[in-house]
Amino acid sequence: MTQLLLTVENLQLSFAGQQVIHGISFNINKGETFALVGESGSGKSLAALSVLRLHPTQASLQADTIQLGDIDILRTPEAELCQIRGQRVAMIFQDPMSSLNPVMSIGQQIAETIQLHFSLSKQQYTEKVLVLLDQVGIPDAKRRINEYPHQLSGGQRQRIMIAIALAGEPDLLIADEPTTALDVTIQAQILQLLKNIQQENGMALWLISHDLALVSNMADRVAVMQAGLIVEVAENKEVFTHAKHPYTQKLLDALPDINHSTDQEKPVADTLLKLTDFKVHYPIRKGLFKRIVDHVKAVDGVSFTLQEGKTLALVGESGCGKTTLGKGLLNLIPSTAGQVEFDGLDLATLSNEALRKQRSAMQIVFQDPFAAMNPRMLVIDIIAEGIHTLQPELDTQACITIVSDLLTQVGLDETALYRYPHEFSGGQRQRICIARALAVKPKLIVCDEPTSALDVSVQKQIIELLKSLQKTQHISYLFITHDLAVVAEIADEIAVMYQGKIVEHGAVEQVLRHAEHPYTQKLLSAVPVLIR
Repeated sequence: MTQLLLTVENLQLSFAGQQVIHGISFNINKGETFALVGESGSGKSLAALSVLRLHPTQASLQADTIQLGDIDILRTPEAELCQIRGQRVAMIFQDPMSSLNPVMSIGQQIAETIQLHFSLSKQQYTEKVLVLLDQVGIPDAKRRINEYPHQLSGGQRQRIMIAIALAGEPDLLIADEPTTALDVTIQAQILQLLKNIQQENGMALWLISHDLALVSNMADRVAVMQAGLIVEVAENKEVFTHAKHPYTQKLLDALPDINHSTDQEKPVADTLLKLTDFKVHYPIRKGLFKRIVDHVKAVDGVSFTLQEGKTLALVGESGCGKTTLGKGLLNLIPSTAGQVEFDGLDLATLSNEALRKQRSAMQIVFQDPFAAMNPRMLVIDIIAEGIHTLQPELDTQACITIVSDLLTQVGLDETALYRYPHEFSGGQRQRICIARALAVKPKLIVCDEPTSALDVSVQKQIIELLKSLQKTQHISYLFITHDLAVVAEIADEIAVMYQGKIVEHGAVEQVLRHAEHPYTQKLLSAVPVLIR
């Protein structure tokens, strides 16, 4: 017999009288995995925050019931809720960089949660932190325990968030896009870890996700949310085999397919980008005088070419050097050795002024959209910054028109012009970053996980947008991703990166269907497949 753990009845949330969550009701049983899916901005994350009474202070919360076991959340004093959060119920937030303290080591941040809820010795705290780091797949935990968030990759930061959430051994774990920034192999490990903890402790899992393949593998029950309303709730199999609501059917139709047959092969074009034996090494310093004792070979002798109007997908596990390679070839971080030729120019030989002139032709969409934008600037100023620099003759109205058109292209409307980054969901912020990159009409865009924060329907729109722009403007993409299904939809070639090196490189069809390297085969075997 199932036991109720969380009951929510008629939950409503309003901002300045405008309702954003319209009386939703659901329940979660002990030991159950309950998934809440829907498009970015549909209210999924706000619903979870509201249940914990962590909703924005300017919002008005109303509900008939929010009951967690024997605790009435609506009537519990804030001081008591601080003890309940983290121990009885914990949450993995969507954006790890803005959720972690930049001036505290990762070990201190995990230990902080343990200290709040358990009475242990200092040695026991450290041992528990190391166990949690090992559980979530952080390599060399004893060394990494003293590192800071900025020293970790996006995927590694997400793993730290998961470790912090698990530290209090909660009855209910709310996971808001817990594997968004993770590569497929670590995603599989994390999901298996959460399943194991559920079996051992009877923990319930409330999974908020736009990854329907992941949900089909994990959830017992699924609720579909659209524009602040739950439009469908059913058992897992029922939702994925006999979806009743048109919106649910639309989400399923938008799923990328790893077996997708790419468009007709594009004709051979001129080489736009050529890397030759490219290296980025970081020194390891030890001792009193911080002497260099070794190097971290983040990128170790990478060579490839990218033709005009084509897409090269760079795939591999978090921390393998993909992002470092992307930033290094754009000269955003210093390289150690090798040559980068862009449009026939050797970037290393250019003066600072000549390199600046090339910047508009080389753009990047960063992995973390919130950290990539100035939080004090309006969206119109963020996108128009590059336009003003390159086309100072444009008047204000012309600039507004250009920015409005760009927002429309990426699925936002002109109401976004005079808002700040924090007022948008994670997926909406990523769309703004893509619009900013497109604003200066580049020849090359380095896309660092550009669709990882997007729900499937918007992801499909963005992929189609990028493909359309490539056809009309002959833009080339270096597409850094861990989502192999997206690779099948957009790329012409795939380069598989492992420990700083390219271990397999070839056409999409060849690599996805006839992978030769064991590491590529491992990546493909870890891709979640929609279970119907």
